[in-house]
Amino acid sequence: MSPDFEAVREELIRLCRNRKTRRVIFTKNAPCDWQPRSVAHPKFGGYFSDPGAWEYVAALLEEGHAIEEVILSNPPGERAYVMNVDLGPRQPRLYVKIQIKAGCVFGRSFHYSYEQRTQ
Repeated sequence: MSPDFEAVREELIRLCRNRKTRRVIFTKNAPCDWQPRSVAHPKFGGYFSDPGAWEYVAALLEEGHAIEEVILSNPPGERAYVMNVDLGPRQPRLYVKIQIKAGCVFGRSFHYSYEQRTQ
């Protein structure tokens, strides 16, 4: 991983941990599917809370979980960061997509992977 990408990881961690810098806003030009309350927490049982989802994303990033940079189609050409998370046996994978804009982190996706929903 390049040094620049490590800086992005550190910035994502910082932004995810600060309630003042995290956003979930659905617009026609930047749709989101942020559903933490429908995803079972793998360690604690029950479902994620909104703050708990952000903390979980920050913890995954701190642990060095693989992230992939993607170029979005909505809004066109913007960058986001994706994680596919194994939640354990007999659990669908968790799909997370977040984006840095204007000094904030935007939650674009936090839900079970669609690929496994159809299986």
